[in-house]
Amino acid sequence: MVIESFQNARSVVSMLTGDEIGGSIIVLILSLSIGLDTVQEGHAVRTAEILRRSVALKAEVKRDGVFRQVDVESVVPGDLLRVRAGDIVPADALILESTACTTGEAALTGEPYPVPKRPATGAAADSDDTSGALFRGSVAQTGEAIAITVKTGRATVFGAAASALAQAQAPSPFERDLREFGLVIARLTLALVVVVLAIRVVFGRPVLDSLLFAVALAVGLTPELLPMITTVTLSRGALRMAGRKVIVKRLASIHDLGAMSVLCTDKTGTLTEATIKLVRAIDGRGAESQRVYAYAFVNSRFESGMKSPLDEAILAAHPFDMTGWRKVDEVPFDFERRRVSVLVEHDAQRRLIVKGAPEDLLRLSGRYEDAQGEERPLDAETRRSFEATLDALGAQGFRALGIASRMVDASHETAAISDESDLVFSGFAVFLDPPKASAGATIQAMAAAGIAVKVLTGDNELVTRHVFTEIGVAVTGVLTGEALEHLTEEALIGQLPRVNLFCRVNPQQKLRILLALKRIGNVVGFLGDGINDAPALHAADVGISVDGAADVARAAADLILLEHDLSVVREAVVHGRSTVQNVSKYVLMGASSNFGNMFSMAGAALILPFLPMLPIQILLNNLIYNVSEIAIPFDRVDPEAVFGPVKWDVKLIERFMLVFGPVSSIFDFLTFYAMLSLFGAGETLFQTGWFIESMTTQILVVFCIRTRRWCFQSRPCGFLVAMTLAAVAVAIVLPLVPLGQWFGFVVPPPLFFVYLAGATFAYLALVEIAKGVFYRFNAGH
Repeated sequence: MVIESFQNARSVVSMLTGDEIGGSIIVLILSLSIGLDTVQEGHAVRTAEILRRSVALKAEVKRDGVFRQVDVESVVPGDLLRVRAGDIVPADALILESTACTTGEAALTGEPYPVPKRPATGAAADSDDTSGALFRGSVAQTGEAIAITVKTGRATVFGAAASALAQAQAPSPFERDLREFGLVIARLTLALVVVVLAIRVVFGRPVLDSLLFAVALAVGLTPELLPMITTVTLSRGALRMAGRKVIVKRLASIHDLGAMSVLCTDKTGTLTEATIKLVRAIDGRGAESQRVYAYAFVNSRFESGMKSPLDEAILAAHPFDMTGWRKVDEVPFDFERRRVSVLVEHDAQRRLIVKGAPEDLLRLSGRYEDAQGEERPLDAETRRSFEATLDALGAQGFRALGIASRMVDASHETAAISDESDLVFSGFAVFLDPPKASAGATIQAMAAAGIAVKVLTGDNELVTRHVFTEIGVAVTGVLTGEALEHLTEEALIGQLPRVNLFCRVNPQQKLRILLALKRIGNVVGFLGDGINDAPALHAADVGISVDGAADVARAAADLILLEHDLSVVREAVVHGRSTVQNVSKYVLMGASSNFGNMFSMAGAALILPFLPMLPIQILLNNLIYNVSEIAIPFDRVDPEAVFGPVKWDVKLIERFMLVFGPVSSIFDFLTFYAMLSLFGAGETLFQTGWFIESMTTQILVVFCIRTRRWCFQSRPCGFLVAMTLAAVAVAIVLPLVPLGQWFGFVVPPPLFFVYLAGATFAYLALVEIAKGVFYRFNAGH
């Protein structure tokens, strides 16, 4: 980092110039920073890792004759793998069995289309045909496959690309701004040092003294502990969030969470309980139908790959005798078609049974089955009647799947998408997912905290509107996937402020909505747990998934929720905002008192016949000051400071520096006058007096700067109070004891301490007044 590089350079210069004490203090500062950084972050990482392992990616491997879940890292060549829809393939492997398996290999080939997989032939490993192979890092999209592991780790074809999810992401806005601030300080330091050094040499001052003084100035200007403060604060934030059942995979995402202004989420599990039950199986007119349940059960039973909650609800509803039913083939579910078809044989007859989005199945059907099982034409009037049944279900909060079928020839051996036409509509499988009691209050609390919640669901509008009504949240605007298809980017952006419900949207449309929200300046979070949510999770500023989500979703997320509840996200947001606020406190401290003192020091060095403070005293000043600030990550944050999104604002910091730096310098120059005129100070007394005054004001001002309230209205944490008062006590007592002589101090006269008390009180009062004016003119920051 820029700041740490400057510190290393200054340490070397001090050693080379012969100031062993000064160099030792710089080394001590670095050692303190690195030591605290290592200990604090190491502790945080180790603690968080224990929880992170509970959401780590797993592989399904056959061990001791049975398939079991193991850590991906433990997979070795020769292991028999089972890969299902949603899994990230853990190794390169040759396929032994495949059931409607397709994988996404875009990161390997650049092609976005699913790749069908079949059992490998003997020469598959050496040919250009990859249909018989699975590659590490690719994603199983449909079906399942059993394969034997050939290569693992870096030896895989996909080696480097497969580890991309574990590599550092592009710098976040917080990281970029932190670096920008470091560069600003570095340039300022370099400019000030060069100017002071040049002027002192021109004025004929000793070169070695001038060089040591310039190096000390550079130390004083640089916030050495910023890397440590940032790391420890973010790590503590991660630990607090872990205690609230949120696992942080990327520390910098804590800032983005605090800055989040829009959260996009699905309906299921966030607005509802995600305990889906099959409550009815009915024909198109609403009458109970055992035939509809039979077709739904057979379809779900024979469907390969990962079962959806709706499939599980169908299979768990009540037993069904599968005697005589045999699966022939299937067309797996995908998120574009929104249906799955199974070709089955029963009583020597073959039938394609289709289950999926009811609107689509009605569109694909030309006939329907009546109550007696007779097939009749699906005319316009009947179609409207069935659609009315579907609408009535949605208005009552039910979700429905359409069930349809068609007979095929006995010679029909394979199922294809083209077979999904001229269907015979049977009816609806009806489900209920009860609204979550806490969802409404949580959404309102998030709105009060400046976060707009937008629901992106594949469900229909009536069902979702009913859920909104049940939880007491108003629908401000609705946009369907079909309508979205016809909107330009500009038109979509125009709709975004009013719309909080997006229905019947597919994965590509979710991603489009998210990117449009980012284009208009929002910091966007996305909460998802499905295979189809991975692109949006990756593109979001804050990707949030849940324990138990698909592997690819958890791998793409920045945060993992151990409890699928919006209230957990709300608590995590507050912790994220508190963390960013505490990092900002340290920076604002450095931007005010520290910068002001160093500016005063540079000015005094140009007009006084002696150095206003010895280099060793400057370094000691900086060390004591920085040690006093290590308690900032533990400080409390005012409730109003986390009411709205919190962003790292470099421009605000620069303005703060320009206002409060001069305020600090005013009292420095007042002290110069007092020491020379009131106390008739010579060189050593002047240096001692200003050291005590600068330390006292520079450290105590933290009580003013840490809050936007009046300082007496905000209670700091006990650790910060103790460290601050201890640092001031050291600065005052040190010149009074023999050890102070090592640093060139003398004992000040008693009246000096009377002046110190008055000047400190006046300085803190002026800072409080200036703070009120400053934030009144910068109320939006």
